[in-house]
Amino acid sequence: MRLKRFLLRYYPPGIILEYERGGYSRTKSIDLLDLTPECVNELVSEIRQSEPLITESRAEQVKELVLRLQQKQGQQDHHRFCFCKELKAHILPLTNIAFDKSGSRFITGSYDRTCRVWDTASGAELHTLEGHRNVVYAITFNNPYGDKIATGSFDKTCKLWCAETGKCFHTFCGHRAEIVCLAFNPQSTLVATGSMDATAKLWDVESGEEVATLTGHTVDVLSLCFNTVGNHLVTGSFDYTVAIWDVASKRRIHTLIGHMGEISNVQFNWDCSLIASGSTDKTCKLWDAVSGKCVATLVGHTKEVLDVCFDLSGQLIATASADGSAKIFNAATHQCLVTLKGHGGEISKICFSPQGSRVLTASSDKTARLWDVQTGACLQILEGHTDEIFSCAFNYEGDTIITGSKDNTCRIWY
Repeated sequence: MRLKRFLLRYYPPGIILEYERGGYSRTKSIDLLDLTPECVNELVSEIRQSEPLITESRAEQVKELVLRLQQKQGQQDHHRFCFCKELKAHILPLTNIAFDKSGSRFITGSYDRTCRVWDTASGAELHTLEGHRNVVYAITFNNPYGDKIATGSFDKTCKLWCAETGKCFHTFCGHRAEIVCLAFNPQSTLVATGSMDATAKLWDVESGEEVATLTGHTVDVLSLCFNTVGNHLVTGSFDYTVAIWDVASKRRIHTLIGHMGEISNVQFNWDCSLIASGSTDKTCKLWDAVSGKCVATLVGHTKEVLDVCFDLSGQLIATASADGSAKIFNAATHQCLVTLKGHGGEISKICFSPQGSRVLTASSDKTARLWDVQTGACLQILEGHTDEIFSCAFNYEGDTIITGSKDNTCRIWY
C-alpha cells in the first residue's frame, strides 16, 4: 500500500487518505468528530498508531491538517442571511428541493412533471429534466460527486440524469405504485427507491438494471437512508416499523418495532452506530444500528413528529413537529437540551448547519427560522413566501440557504 495524498473534510471534521493498493486507487477516512482545541500532538500520535499508512515522515503534514480543521471548527458563526432572489420555479407546486455538494447548483421537483436544475449564484435555469408522466416527488444529487441526478415520480418510475447535460441515462421501471423517496449510496453505484407499493428497490447506476426488491413492509415505504459506509440501508414505513437491510446480501437484518404510528423519517448518524426514526405517534426513537434494539424514546411533542435529523457529528438530534415546535436532544444522554418555539404552524422540515451551531426549520406559517442550537434562541425569521414552506436546506459551507414553498417559488438566501 502506498499513500498518495491527503484530502481535508471540514464537515464533519476528518482526513481522507487516498492510497494505492494492487494497482487501484482507494480511499479511507479518519473521522475526528470530537475535535477540540487541545492536545494536537496527542491526537497526531493516536492517528499514527492506528493508521499504518501514516509514517513518521508524514506526521508534520497530519499535524498541519489537524490544525486547519481546528481553525475551521473554531470559527464563530455570526452569519446573517439576506434575501437574494426569488425563482418562479414551476407553473405547479414544488415537491422538493436539494443542493449539490458544493451548493453551486440546486434542483427542484414539481407537480408539473419536471425537475429543474438551477445555478445558485445567478438564479439561472440550467436544465429542465422532462420525461416523467406524473408528479416528480423525490429528487437528489449523487453527492459528493454531483454529476448525476435521480428523480422519483408518481408515474411509478425513477429516472437517472446527467447533471451536466440534462440527458436521461436510465428509466428504472418495476414499482407498482408511486415512488416517494430515493437515495444514492455513498459510492454512487446504486440508487434505492421507496414506493407506496410497500417495497424498496435497489438499482445499478451503470447498467440501469434492478438489483433487488426489498420486501417485508406491509404498506408504503415513506423514507429511506444509506449509512455512510453504504453497506446498510434503513427504511421507514406507514406500517409503524423500520427495517435495516444488508446491501450486499439484499436481506433484512432487523425489523425495528415499537412505534405506535406511521414513520415520517429515518436517518443514520455519521458513524453508523445509531438510527433515528420520527413518527406520527409524537415520538422519536433511537435504535442501535447493530443490534436493532431501541435505546431511547425521545418524548415531549404533543403532535406528530414530522422530521428528524442528526447533526454531522452525530452528537445531536433535532425533531420537528406538527405542534409548531422543534427540539434538540443529546444523542448520548437522550436529554432534551432546548425546545425551539415561535412558529405559528406545523414544522415539516428541520436541518442542522454543517457547523452544527444552527438549526433551520420550515413551517406552514410561511416562514423559515434560524435557531441557535446552544440557547434555543431564534436568530432570524426568513419571511416573504406567501404559502407554506415545506423544504429548506443549507449548502456545504452553511452560508447559503434555499427554501421551497407551496407558493410555487423557491428563495435563495445569502
